[in-house]
Amino acid sequence: MGLISQTEQAYYQGSSFGGYQFISIEDIINNFVATYVGEGKILENVNRADVSFHAHRALAELSFDTFKSCKSQEITLPPSLQMILPQDYVNYTKVSWIDSKGIKHLLYPTSKTSNPTSPLQNSAGDFILQSIEAIGALVSGSANVVLDAEYKNIEVGMKVSGPYIPLIDSNGDSITVVVVGTSNASSITTVTIGYFDAAGTQTTITPLIPGTATGISNAGTTLTFSTPDDSLILSEDSSYIVENLDWLITDYKITANAAADITDIKIGMLVSHDNFPIGTTVTNVYDTTIVVSNLPDTAVLSNAGEVTFISTDLQDSTTWSNYKSATPSENQNQYDDDTYWPLDGSRYGLDPQHAQANGSYYIDCQSGKIHFSSNISGKTVILDYISDSLGTDGEMQVHKFAEEAMYKWIAYAILSTRANTQEYVVRRFKKERFAAIRSAKLRLSNIKLEEITQVLRGKSKQIKH
Repeated sequence: MGLISQTEQAYYQGSSFGGYQFISIEDIINNFVATYVGEGKILENVNRADVSFHAHRALAELSFDTFKSCKSQEITLPPSLQMILPQDYVNYTKVSWIDSKGIKHLLYPTSKTSNPTSPLQNSAGDFILQSIEAIGALVSGSANVVLDAEYKNIEVGMKVSGPYIPLIDSNGDSITVVVVGTSNASSITTVTIGYFDAAGTQTTITPLIPGTATGISNAGTTLTFSTPDDSLILSEDSSYIVENLDWLITDYKITANAAADITDIKIGMLVSHDNFPIGTTVTNVYDTTIVVSNLPDTAVLSNAGEVTFISTDLQDSTTWSNYKSATPSENQNQYDDDTYWPLDGSRYGLDPQHAQANGSYYIDCQSGKIHFSSNISGKTVILDYISDSLGTDGEMQVHKFAEEAMYKWIAYAILSTRANTQEYVVRRFKKERFAAIRSAKLRLSNIKLEEITQVLRGKSKQIKH
């Protein structure tokens, strides 16, 4: 029976062209089980799950250095000079920008810069490694603590410790007191403290100030605020306090008086307020409306709401800020250097690795972004990259030139992991796998004699054919 199951009319009127050159991973598994597995065959008792696992591993490994990479992404580089890596990105093959004629200009990576993390530091330059210290006024009978200044880095969910902060609840169970709400007014931050019980219910708690009547303030108390996992506190990119806001308990929207009041609020920012659950983020911003991910538990009307919005992006390092602010000196297109040439007439040679004026980039693996030099701003940038071909069901397919390599890979992988398999059999299939992969690489290299001779016609030796 033929392999083509659709008519020519259905093919040419459809949208999936060129699919005949590929075979699906499911067909690879079915064919392998039918021909390699069974009584009297090289693999007598093999689970289909084992075949499926090694087939997917073979597809991923062959995608890295044997299969042709057909994936690419094109963007117009924004003023931030950053490009987010694609969802299925594994490694890149080349990065380039295109001119008005559609011709690619290759960009080259730079190894002389980076975007390191920037921990919080105090005025003396010491790291604020795991906590923020603040002076607060504790009030007996009240869960609200007025701090001595505005602290934008204190977020809902941070742990609170210090004098008079309870360590057990009314039932005698151990608790961890955290910030359950924040508010700001007149450059002063007020936090609300509480805890979560075993059922996850949030409860406010009051400080334990002995011998003090309810409502009496104990000012000047040093409190320590730390992250829930005691991790390093880093400098956020930005945080904003917005006043005169309204919200309802039945709606995910926060309403501002004017659109200008929320121009700095971006999607993904954390919402730090006691009326909103910990972890609430901004999901959309339009006109005078901010849409958040969770419903509030208390309504605020009459423009009485004040919310702190904190960016989840880390603050740009000085290294990255300097790199993007000017065209790096490494992007050179001439042999003389404007700094040294006028001084003493010396001629300084150009390092060939920097002999290009197209621009440069580096990949920040921590943030998952590509950072570009400033002379690429506004250009159309293309990223050609490699994936493992396992991202979606549609891309899990094998070129027919490499079909035999898949079978040999699966057979060798299964035999090499089975007990009581003769070593000569394992070595035999290892050699066959190597030979099949080499043949697949040659086939997929797509070498054409006419194309080679056309290139060589420009050389000194005439090529006849």
